[in-house]
Amino acid sequence: AHLAALVLARGGSKGIPLKNIKLLAGVPLIGWVLRAAIDAGVFHSVWVSTDHDEIEKVAKQFGAQVHRRSPEVSQDSSTSLEAITEFLNHHHEVDIVGNIQATSPCLHPSDLVKVAELIQKEGFDSVFSVVRRHQFRWSEVKKGENKMTEPQNLNPAKRYRRQDWPGELYENGSFYFAKRHLIEKGYLQGGKMAYYEMRAEHSVDIDIDIDWPIAEQRVLSFGYFGKEPLKEVKLLVCSIDGCLTNGRIYVTEDQKEMISYDYRDIVGIDLLKKRGIQVRLISERDCSKTLSAMQLGCIAKVSATNKLQVLENWQKDMGLSWKEVAYLGNEDSDVECLKKAGMSGVPADACAVAQKAAGYICKSNGGCGAVREFAEHIFLLLEKVNSARKQ
Repeated sequence: AHLAALVLARGGSKGIPLKNIKLLAGVPLIGWVLRAAIDAGVFHSVWVSTDHDEIEKVAKQFGAQVHRRSPEVSQDSSTSLEAITEFLNHHHEVDIVGNIQATSPCLHPSDLVKVAELIQKEGFDSVFSVVRRHQFRWSEVKKGENKMTEPQNLNPAKRYRRQDWPGELYENGSFYFAKRHLIEKGYLQGGKMAYYEMRAEHSVDIDIDIDWPIAEQRVLSFGYFGKEPLKEVKLLVCSIDGCLTNGRIYVTEDQKEMISYDYRDIVGIDLLKKRGIQVRLISERDCSKTLSAMQLGCIAKVSATNKLQVLENWQKDMGLSWKEVAYLGNEDSDVECLKKAGMSGVPADACAVAQKAAGYICKSNGGCGAVREFAEHIFLLLEKVNSARKQ
């Protein structure tokens, strides 16, 4: 049976414009669930249903196929079931749909693998995600009603302690798997049903539970970052032109070059050094005099015709694995380095191919705080590594 992952990502949003591709901890929101779906390895195809060009572009960058949905199922009033039904009408090869919410960035591949087994091997027609909550419910008393509230799931005289009460299961909206025949009857849940209980820390819904800054902290703590385990970064290599600087070169009347940089980036480099992380710089042009004037105290390679070769030499000389190397670049010439490094980033104004290759896209432009921002991202991930060690 052909099992397809389907992420619904409409361009319109009443709250945040193009929310589905807004950067969350340096990754487009939809990228978190697409990474999990692809790495799960249980789907015959992974799709994004969208009506927007930019969302299509991001979806393809993360390895998904794109179904361009019609205007009829792209309205504010359109339901998920309508969009899924339209998708099935165009893709007759699909037998089972795993509808994954784009707004669930802490989803892990291991959850999807277990759900696929429930529906493919144990014969369930539909499986949906739930989370366990320990919340006492009371009946609502509307304004003007002359009555008292009543307990719904507790005895106030004998209140449970949290550890003594199993709690209740609530849908968390992370995913809904269903077989074609069920969807064609107008249901996402039905037939032989099962729920899949997700861990509370993985049950994050951007739409309902949480605001953006808190969500970023949750994702950095509990999100899925790829198949390889994270390691402590020991080397950051930064492209000078377009990352440490804004890429502009000013020429005086006596033919001297001048560049500008942001002091925040210099602070970022100093903070990295204090954490024991080496910072090295690289440039395709000869900017020795500029580096000397900046007095950064970093090893640098200028006139580098092959940045990847320089990076590989540094990595081998320091005896590091690629997971211990971070790279900040912004141009075509940085792409192979971005792909190799365990942690990679680009400024917000980096070229398209560099953005596609990077794991983190800064909010700041080159020469305007991108180095400091990427440093902060490294520090947050180091906290995640240290937390995993303690566990």
